[in-house]
Amino acid sequence: MNIDLAQAHRFAVYFAPPPGSAWWEAGSHWLGRDAASETPLEQPAFDGLGPELQRRLTAEPARYGWHATLKAPFVLSEGVGLEDLRGALQALAASFTAFDMSALQVRQLGDFLALCPEGGKDAINAVASACVTQLDRLAAPLSSDELERRRRKSSLSTQEDALLVRWGYPYVLERYRFHLSLTGNLQGADAQTVQGLEHAAKAWFGALPRCLFDGLSLFVEPTKGADFVFVERWAFSQ
Repeated sequence: MNIDLAQAHRFAVYFAPPPGSAWWEAGSHWLGRDAASETPLEQPAFDGLGPELQRRLTAEPARYGWHATLKAPFVLSEGVGLEDLRGALQALAASFTAFDMSALQVRQLGDFLALCPEGGKDAINAVASACVTQLDRLAAPLSSDELERRRRKSSLSTQEDALLVRWGYPYVLERYRFHLSLTGNLQGADAQTVQGLEHAAKAWFGALPRCLFDGLSLFVEPTKGADFVFVERWAFSQ
């Protein structure tokens, strides 16, 4: 990884399966990109889904890498260094114990498809809430321009807008929903294509064993608008 982390644009804390694991490989191939090796991958072929359409519909999540967001991308606060962030993540990971997630199911969340757990969400939400609240001191507040940009991008409720102002992201704490994104916005896709993607995702991920939630992963956006890259992973206590 030839990235100057000290000069990186933004950081993000994600749940991501260990690179090289069955869940990492399955998700990375689905998106067509390995965020750890920074290499493109061949996507699985499915009936009725041409490769060009498949790449287009998965391009948005592919940019961020295979993950579920715990703390959304942020800029380090002035005076905070990479080692401060690493130390905080190491301490945070050590405070949790690994656990199996309930079966992940393909669901349509708004305008996109994602894998979501059927149950056992309290343990997941506890990790996500800790990442938001305990790492907040390391993150720079959003600028007024960035706040307005995010408000224009999404139609936020009063509660979500308050969360955006306080925590830098609207879908946290009581508005949080753990998910691994499978597609970008599907508003322009016809019903047959969406149904085909759902069936393909169920076939692709359905044979995998239970997914273990056992660590925190740091991803980085090297320069503004660049693809996010996996940097490091801290395992939970066993």
